[in-house]
Order: sequence, then C-alpha cells, then structure tokens
Amino acid sequence: MTSRFFLVYLLSSTLISPTIGGDILSPDQSLTDNGQTLISTGGTFQLGFFGSGKRYVGIWYSKVSVRTIVWVANRRQPITGTSGSLSIKTNGTLVITDENATVVWYSSSRALANPVAQLLDNGNFVVRESGSNSNDPNSFVWQSFDFPTDTLLPGMKLGWNLTSGLNRNLTAWTSDSDPAPSEYTMAVDVRGYPEIFLWSQTTRTWRTGPWNGLRFSGIPEMKTYDKLSFDFVVNRDEVFYSFYVHDASFITRLIVNQSGITQRLVWIEQSKIWNAFWFAPKDQCDKVSQCGPNGVCDPNGSPICDCLKGFRPQNPSNWDLRDASEGCRRQTALDCRNGTDGFVTVSGAKLPDTSSSVVDWSLSLEQCRTVCLTNCSCTAYAAANISVGGTGSGCIMWTTELADLRVYTNGGQDLSLRLAAADLDSESNPSHRRHIVVIIVVLAVMITLLATTAFCIRRRRRKKKRRSTSMSGNISFSERYINEGREGKDIDLPLFDLGTIVDATNNFSVHSKLGEGGFGPVYKGNLGGEQEIAVKRLSKTSVQGLDEFKNEDGERMLIYEYMPNRSLDAILFDKAKAGLLDWRRRIFGGDETEANTRRVVGTYGYMSPEYAMDGVFSVKSDVFSFGVLVLEIVSGKRNRGVYHSAPQLNLLGYAWSLWKEGRASELVDESMGYSFPMAEALRCIQVGLLCVQDRPDHRPTMSSAVVMLGSDGAVLPQPRQPGFVATKGLLESDSSTSKQDSVSVNDMSITMAEGR
Repeated sequence: MTSRFFLVYLLSSTLISPTIGGDILSPDQSLTDNGQTLISTGGTFQLGFFGSGKRYVGIWYSKVSVRTIVWVANRRQPITGTSGSLSIKTNGTLVITDENATVVWYSSSRALANPVAQLLDNGNFVVRESGSNSNDPNSFVWQSFDFPTDTLLPGMKLGWNLTSGLNRNLTAWTSDSDPAPSEYTMAVDVRGYPEIFLWSQTTRTWRTGPWNGLRFSGIPEMKTYDKLSFDFVVNRDEVFYSFYVHDASFITRLIVNQSGITQRLVWIEQSKIWNAFWFAPKDQCDKVSQCGPNGVCDPNGSPICDCLKGFRPQNPSNWDLRDASEGCRRQTALDCRNGTDGFVTVSGAKLPDTSSSVVDWSLSLEQCRTVCLTNCSCTAYAAANISVGGTGSGCIMWTTELADLRVYTNGGQDLSLRLAAADLDSESNPSHRRHIVVIIVVLAVMITLLATTAFCIRRRRRKKKRRSTSMSGNISFSERYINEGREGKDIDLPLFDLGTIVDATNNFSVHSKLGEGGFGPVYKGNLGGEQEIAVKRLSKTSVQGLDEFKNEDGERMLIYEYMPNRSLDAILFDKAKAGLLDWRRRIFGGDETEANTRRVVGTYGYMSPEYAMDGVFSVKSDVFSFGVLVLEIVSGKRNRGVYHSAPQLNLLGYAWSLWKEGRASELVDESMGYSFPMAEALRCIQVGLLCVQDRPDHRPTMSSAVVMLGSDGAVLPQPRQPGFVATKGLLESDSSTSKQDSVSVNDMSITMAEGR
C-alpha cells in the first residue's frame, strides 16, 4: 500500500464531529463545507470554505461587509462540489479532503503530543501544542503567515528566513473568482543590498529601491502615520518587510492585484469600499530601467529620459525616437590612476538597482567617498541610512553601470556620481531640470472657460462684418471680468503704449522673466503703485495668439494681473504641498462659479481632439478642457503622454481603465490619505470622464456638468471612451531633444509648454 493510499485510509476512518465552535480545531473535529467556520476570538477573521463551483478553504474579514479573502490554503487544488472538509491529524498535519476522502492539500508539520489549530485575531492560522501560549510565535510549528497568497496583513513578513530558506512572497490571483497564482509576484531580492521587486513571470516590472532608514528610496510618499508604521529588517538570519497598525479600527492590507499592481488598501466603513491609499507602479518612470543603463528618468521632463551628466546616448538615433532602452555611455573615461576623478550630486533620486551593490555599515559618508575614489570600479555611492545625522551614515557603492535611476520633485535622496575631471565642469546635470508643463489657473476659473470662448466667438463674427481698427503701437490689458451685460457690444480694454510696458518690465530684463510657454516668454512688471502685471510677449515665430491679442501690429503682447501665488499646478503636482489641498479646497462651492479667466486655449493635453486635429471649435471644446482639469485635480497628476501600447500612461486613459475595472477610487490623489468623501470623489471622476468623451455630442454642456457635480442623488450616465488629443507618431515626428515640443496641425500649434 502506497503512502498516499495509507493516508486516505487513515482519514476515512476518522470520526468527524458535526459542529465547530470558536477559534480552535482539534483532532477530534472536522470543519466541513456546510457553512461551518472558525471565528477568531475578537471576531476579526473567519476561516471556512468559499467559492462558486470550485471550493477553497480561506480566511476573510469577519467585520468587513464585503467578503474579502486574505489567505487561501488550496489555491492550486480546488474541490468540486460541497463535500470537502478540513481537519488536523494527531501528528499536527492539516489536511483538506474532497468528497471521496482524497487529500487535495496538506500542511507540513512536526510531531506534537496534543496538537490544535487556531485562527488568531490577526488573521494568522496556526498549529501549536495544546496549552502553549497562542501569543508566542515560537510555539507555532506551522502558520499561514509563512505562506501568503496575494495579501500582506499587519505583522506578516514579506521576505526571507535565511536560516530555513523560507521565502515569503505575494502572488496575485488569476482572476476575481480564481485564486490560483498568476504571473505577478512581489518578493524580496536579497542580492547586494536587498530590495522588493514586482515581477511579471521572470521580468522585473517595479522595485521599491533600497531601505534608507526612513522609507524605501523609491517610495518618497512613504512615512509613518499615527495609525501605521513600517519596518525593514536585514540581518544574518532574516530579510523582511513588515507593517504595523496602532489602531484596531484602521483596517488596511497590502496586495498584489490581477493587473500586477501593488496596492495599500484601507477599508472605508461609511462607503463600504476598499480605498486605494497607495499603489505602484504609478508613472512611466516606475517601470524598471525605463531609460536604460546610466540614464535618468524624470516624469516631469519631455522627453522623460535624459543621460546623467558626463554621459551621452548609446544610440542617438533611437534616443531621438524616444527609445532610450540602450541607455547612455560615458563621455570621458575615469582616471583612477591619477586621482583626478570627482563627484557630482544627483538630488532627489531613487537610488539605482542595488542588486550588485556593496554595503558597508561602518563607514561614514565622507569615508564612503574616499573608499569609492580608491576603488577603480566604483561608479557611484550614497548613504545607506539617511535617518542618522544631517548627511546619513553607512555606505552603498555601485561598481557597475547605474540601472533604473529616476528623480522626484520631492523625496528621494542624494546619489554621488563619479565623473572624470573633464566632465565635472560641464553644463549642469539635465536630470535636475524640473519642468512645469501646464499653467493651471484656480479651480473656479475653469468653469468660465465657456464664457471666454463665447466672447471670442462673438468677437470673430463681428470682425467678419467690419474692418478691424488698427491700434499700432498699443498693447491690450485684459480686465478681470467679462461684463455679460454688454452682450452685443465690443468690450473696451485699457491700452498702454510700448514704452510703458518696457519701463514696467525693465526692458524685458532676464531678471523679470517668469517663464516661457507656447506663445513666448512671460515677464513680471510693475505699472506703479501696487499694480503688478504679467506680460505675455508673443514670439514672432508662434502661430498662436492671432485672435487672442487685440492689437495687430508686429509686436503682440497680452497684459494681465500677476498672480503672486503662482498657478494651481505649483501646489497640485508638488507632492510635498499637495496635502495642503484637502478635499474641501479641491471641489469648490456653488458661489464660486462666476470667476473669470483669460487662460489662452492651446496648451497640449487640454485641447479637445476635434479642435487640436481638425480645427473644429464649439462650446463642447471647453467642456473637454474642464474635464481634464477635474481629473487632474482629483488625481494630482498631469494629463500628458499618449502611448498606443500603454494608454493608461495618459491620465484620461488611466482614469478610463480604472473606471471600466471598477477601481476608480485608485485615481484619487494619495497625498490626501483616506480623509475624503468617496462618493463625491467618484462623482467628480465620473463627471470628468463624461466631459472628456471622444465625440462632442456625447459630452454634457458646461451647465449640465456643474449640475452633475452638485447633485448628490442624481443618476449620472455612464461615460464612454475619452478622446486622445494626439498620437504617438505625431508627437515623436520631431527628433529634437528640446524640452519644449511643438507640432502644427491645420495651422494650429500643440505645445508642451513650461508654466509661468
């Protein structure tokens, strides 16, 4: 008789108790698939059978109204039918059998005199000796926490027991109804200085960066909260990540979902949903080695890839076509023998892949620099722990090419890059450039784009009926509001001579320059007293602004009130400041709908498809722009980048993808945490998507959009696929490496413009 049949024989001869109570399963009992469950002492978790058609033994939250499975025993071996059972044998082995008493799953164990299995209130299902302390992990001979599925609960370890060789990792479900392991795995790589990676089969798709004492280098928003803290342990026995909750009412878990995204989810009881508190990967630069060896990725750059200072593209032709996969090579070889090499600092960096790095915890940062200079193979170094002192301690050194390097506007840490003397004084590191791509005015201004558009349309019609009056040598000043009571009449704008504006801007001094956009440079000026102005000077080569500017001579300028607090994007897209914009400040009151703007239409990413591609302009064009701004404000992300292979990298495509998958809550800016009304957020996302639908006749009117935003109980229509302003081929037809990309379509300019 084989061991398998012998085991079946033993199981079939076991007496089965018909009922189960409490949190403990003993050898004289069996949990059968007829609604029986174990319930942890505090009532937090339940264990039992679940599934439709195929049956599994799993653990789920008992106090969460939406059944949420956090662990599955037999995820690879489901039972068909409802005659399965779970029992613990006298030697401490857990077994699951089907209706024929055939074992489909069993746990490993070691012999115990009087074993019991217990479901603990932290969600851990353990096997221990009866009478031993259930709070002592050393008393467990087996525990479910050592064999995670797709979920990491508070107190669980993600990583390695180096003594036993146990590797605890997360593997996503194949689908919502099939817990079988999919291709997506999250695991700790212990090579070099350990990091956590997301994998798609054998391909690494995202990494956390190394732990720097405060957080993972690649998760700048990671911080300790009153209710939540994190830990990463590296010693000779273990390497693992774990998190802890300090408030029992705060229910959170970390998962890898079926799309290969890791998420921190928080249960919102009032909304009955799991809210995405944080997720990764987030943007193009989160993709592993997006810019190749020695390249640096900046999601705010255009293009997003640059070479590190002292390096140039390995394949310039492909680089110009936005294919940076081959990375960059040094301009000048290092000169270790003569000791003339030096270092430049890459600030705000996600440290490069540390799989081949060397760590010495005994060194100070200055000693680290010295050691790196004396090692001819050393290419860069950084502090291993930035929580100590002002500069940090410990030493990470790289002796290979630098892979998967990116920078952040806020967060990250300093990386010291080794360069030859000839490259130390070259132009400043391009990876440090920060580009503000769009100028976003205050939220109230957005709603009045329609009014501004209507004025422009009426003005064009009047121009066709009479000759325009020449105002050579004069420049127009845009008033703060449009007097709708003067409908049908031309609006008189204050006029200033060129000399006045020259004096106000100190002859358009470089020190007065605020920035440069698609129209041309913008300067700050003062008309005397407290009247500060911004002067937008139309570039002579620009084809924009022919109708927006009232004068028609060779020198065209627009003068408007200077905004000392800059534009909304300066806060909204700055993750260190975005937290200041709580939900109340992002969705405005009904008495704020009458503010006006002079924002000039034409910025890439905000123009509707029919206007950008065909020159067709209507009242629905501003509705599209409004929808883009709503989605940007809710998400805290720019709408930029259009990619056929990955449309989710465009904000509209990403929002549309989440909406279709029922995961729209993940779009909300994580800098707000979970302190916002989810129902309002989802309504704003839905209205935003309705406004950016591809066809103008599918979009609501501006007035309807406002009503939708303010109607709590209204049933809104389901949005259709959004429009995408341009195609990848169009945007990449220009091989220029300039940071301001422009193309023309039907005599109109689509500009990736820097803000003021």
